[in-house]
Amino acid sequence: MATINQPKHIGQNYRSLSTGFLKSYLIHMRPYLLFISGIAGMAGLAISPGHLSVISYIFCSFAFFCGYGFGQALTDCFQIDTDTISSPYRPLVKGLITVKQTLITSILGLLTIGGILTLHNYHNLLLITASGLGLLSYTYFKKTFWWSGPIWNSWIVMLLPVIGYLCSNPNLGFSAIWVNKPLLILCVLTFFSYFNFVIIGYLKDISADRETGYLTFPVAYGWNNSLLVGIVNAIISSIATYFLITTHILKWPSLLIAVIASVIAFGGIIQGLLIKEKVEKNSAIAIGSTVRSFILWHISVVVAFQPDQLFLLGGIGFYLLFELVMYARPQKEQI
Repeated sequence: MATINQPKHIGQNYRSLSTGFLKSYLIHMRPYLLFISGIAGMAGLAISPGHLSVISYIFCSFAFFCGYGFGQALTDCFQIDTDTISSPYRPLVKGLITVKQTLITSILGLLTIGGILTLHNYHNLLLITASGLGLLSYTYFKKTFWWSGPIWNSWIVMLLPVIGYLCSNPNLGFSAIWVNKPLLILCVLTFFSYFNFVIIGYLKDISADRETGYLTFPVAYGWNNSLLVGIVNAIISSIATYFLITTHILKWPSLLIAVIASVIAFGGIIQGLLIKEKVEKNSAIAIGSTVRSFILWHISVVVAFQPDQLFLLGGIGFYLLFELVMYARPQKEQI
């Protein structure tokens, strides 16, 4: 596990659960990225053979939605060194909240949502425990090995659709995972589309990571090579999505959404390759395209496997809400 460095206080820390603390903690949760974990888990629910009650579906979706936020705030506690340079606006860096407060809140949050998902299928306890250990050790792998950061982060996110799948029926066990072709393809989609977000996302921190000793892929191999890896990820994700939605009843809305996702993914990468000034402030379009494509690819899966038109309307609303929250993020160049 990485060493935790508490920043020097600037003024007085907010008390836990105060309005100031909650607002500060919310910044570390990255509200605009909660949609990633939310749609990944809901895609797993969508392809499952079981049927949840409306109440159970809401609780599970809420748990998935919050998962990214609590996990991100947790890992922020171990990356204050590089965040001090690349993201000085964050409350942990400014000393408005403490590492101890953030760790406790994040762990309690993860335990709460983990409990919700485990109640729906006890097999999820093992997967959730593995995810938690993965989050705690992520910074070490990100900082130490150029190849491991995206892989380590992506296998954690890849477990979300599996957990969602198991939530649908308490009688489903691990053996059901290996024989379910759509679920396995969904895992491929989730892994590589999130891998794309991570490796291209590192572009915004190249200078800070280099200065603080983080051996990320962009630090080791540069801007263009990171985007070239992104092309491979986008190709695999596009193919996986096509095979996944065609294993079920192919509906034109799901195919259209998948095509839009692929166009956005490749468009962002091409923009990043063609831009003349390859610096952190110009990475936002490429990074944003990875988030948008991830969400849209997974929405296309939900729409393909759920014939009710409410899921199509819900998917559209989900994406529009994401764009609204994305637009309102505190730092436009930070994603």
